[in-house]
Amino acid sequence: MHAEQQSSASVALTFDDGPDPLWTPLILDALAEAGARATFFVIAPLARMHPSLIVRMRDEGHEVAFHCTEHIRHDARTRREIKDDTRAGLLALEELGHTPRYWRTPWAFVVPATEETAREFGLTLVGWTSDTKDWRGDASEEMLASVEVGLADGSIVMLHDGIGPGATREGCAETVALVGPLVALARSRGLEP
Repeated sequence: MHAEQQSSASVALTFDDGPDPLWTPLILDALAEAGARATFFVIAPLARMHPSLIVRMRDEGHEVAFHCTEHIRHDARTRREIKDDTRAGLLALEELGHTPRYWRTPWAFVVPATEETAREFGLTLVGWTSDTKDWRGDASEEMLASVEVGLADGSIVMLHDGIGPGATREGCAETVALVGPLVALARSRGLEP
């Protein structure tokens, strides 16, 4: 889509659990090929291990957002642990020259301490409206069909560019394969990722 034709209707493509040295570059390549941007909710220690991927995300116009330092559900953590995890992660990302605006917690569990911490650190909590369930390892066609019905203006689609806790797949190849068709489907509905 040409810039002068850009639609005001949009869909957010979001990726959790990276950056991964193998899969994130392939996701970034697929997004570049499709001419689409996304939001990456990164795990701070992985970002620290792979800083060039954070630089590439930013250079290619993607949003770098915060996921966690330790991938533990907030309903299993104390208020102090949630704040400490967030503080440590944000400091790690600041050391890489990035201050995130958005936060998706592990498994998107939000408890009162999560909301308090988000306010304290000036973060906007983000969930999703469409879950590809790519962590299961389904074929890209199946994942596309699963989100097709709900794909509309304002949709937030959750995908993964890493293998996080609970994943039953061995890699992200089907997620990479999904990017192009998902972007094409969105654009066929007048939605710009």
